[in-house]
Amino acid sequence: MTTQWPLTQQPTEVLRVSVDHARRRDVLGWLGATVAGMPSALAQQSAPPVVGYLGLESPGLFATRLAAFRNGLAEAGYREGRNVVLEFRWAEGHYGRLPGLAKDLVERRVTVLAAPGGAPVALAAKSATATIPIIFEMGGDPVALGIVDNLARPDGNVTGVSSLSVDVSRKRLEFLREVVPNATEFTVVVNPTSPTAHSQLQSLDEAASALGIRLHVSPVSRQEDFEPIFSRLADGRKSGLVFTSDPYFANRSRYLAELSLRYALPAVTQSRDFVLSGGLMSYGGDFTQSHLQAGLYVGEILKGARASDLPVQLVTKVELFINARTAGRLGLTVPSSLLSGADTVIE
Repeated sequence: MTTQWPLTQQPTEVLRVSVDHARRRDVLGWLGATVAGMPSALAQQSAPPVVGYLGLESPGLFATRLAAFRNGLAEAGYREGRNVVLEFRWAEGHYGRLPGLAKDLVERRVTVLAAPGGAPVALAAKSATATIPIIFEMGGDPVALGIVDNLARPDGNVTGVSSLSVDVSRKRLEFLREVVPNATEFTVVVNPTSPTAHSQLQSLDEAASALGIRLHVSPVSRQEDFEPIFSRLADGRKSGLVFTSDPYFANRSRYLAELSLRYALPAVTQSRDFVLSGGLMSYGGDFTQSHLQAGLYVGEILKGARASDLPVQLVTKVELFINARTAGRLGLTVPSSLLSGADTVIE
């Protein structure tokens, strides 16, 4: 027996079935498109931020400072390979490469641009972008160098950390004179490409005049230039070497210590690494603290802070390291007043 539907109902039911089928196809199609698009959307949401790291040297020479930077990031809650990516560009000691490397990181569209290692790195980073946040680390005065306008409330996209390594260059000369009291002249080693070279030489000239000694300036911007200076001054009992504050010298502390021992020459630099490697003396800012603070500031930016809301941090601790063992090898006596005021004495 065949059921007969009323003619008035047939169109309505057929239309309803057609609409239901069409609606189900639309829903299934929408679900399919959504599911298909989910992996890429989730990938974009879960991708960790990228920190561009502009390095003046090579990873090996910068190892201790990079470790301190990573510790600062970790204290801020960011660990490389887990929730942040570090994208490195290394200048291998060639300051002229920094602008191009900074531009490369900017084109990579990093979230933050870290510029630790001195004024040349900070200046290159600033010239590359006015929008990406920049965190610098240096030993000089960022206001005098034109990197920021104000320490308390830096304008724009740049802030960071500064120590006192540049400002205390003259104290290195004074300390070395105490250890070599009979010296009538010293040689100052300076990197002529450094933005702070002129101001440091001016300060050292003033100190030399007050001490009644002569200064000879030896510019060095290549590693091959170091040894001829040491060999020329091999009679270290009547002279000595004072290194200006510069990352190029600080990152070659071990090599400079080897030369000072080989030629029996008293020398003073900004970096404790020089003394720990056998050099006579160092006086400068605590780079582990300044690099750690730079890492912390990068973490603050990643959390949403603006560079203009982060005041430039000043690491005011200046450390004096003395290698009394090396002084003995050189036939020198370190005054007890200097030893008692040192942060570390290597016996």
